[in-house]
Amino acid sequence: MRDEGLAEIANFSLALRQARELVAEWDEKGDATDAIVRRKIASLKRGVVEGSAEWQILFRRYRDEELRKKGPR
Repeated sequence: MRDEGLAEIANFSLALRQARELVAEWDEKGDATDAIVRRKIASLKRGVVEGSAEWQILFRRYRDEELRKKGPR
């Protein structure tokens, strides 16, 4: 953004460090959420096969629920 003249960033190194921290936090949150969702699906009695259409639907549904519970950030 800075190189293309789309934004003026007074302290680029600070902005870059903060952006990296946010990405790392987002990645950790995603990994934790992924593990929770996979455990939920695995605990279902009907044995949903990973990769199946039903598994994909459940994964999205449970992931959305978990992200709503955690709220922003």
